[in-house]
Amino acid sequence: MNFDRTRSTGYMTNWAARMFARAIDVRLRPLGLSSGYMPVIFALANGAALSQRALTEAASIEQPTMAATLSRMQRDGLVEKRPDPRDGRSALYSLSPLGMERTTQVREAGQAVNKTAMEGLNEAERELFLASLAVVVHNLEKSLADRD
Repeated sequence: MNFDRTRSTGYMTNWAARMFARAIDVRLRPLGLSSGYMPVIFALANGAALSQRALTEAASIEQPTMAATLSRMQRDGLVEKRPDPRDGRSALYSLSPLGMERTTQVREAGQAVNKTAMEGLNEAERELFLASLAVVVHNLEKSLADRD
């Protein structure tokens, strides 16, 4: 039995995600940023202050990964941490002035990579692709929630 990875939804999606991350990292590296910061930057870009737990849920990543990401972002001066006034055991994270400055550049890097990735697809194909991905994400989220 031969396995054709190009016919595997999971493999191709994972491969595309790795390529997206690499392409965005190339654009962000000169700014001292990485694609791993994007979920946090986008979650906080509107001026929100969120707990690590809320950021973990928003980014759909594991707590230890979020803790490490926030630690690096704090070290790099991109986020600020302050005690949560409603829960003394928790902290809230918000973008620092430098982090807020970088949101435009991060958004532009993502948009440029998205444009490159979608070249060769017409508008209808782009819309269908995004709608299909939304269904895939929904199905997987539901499947995982059913297991909890």
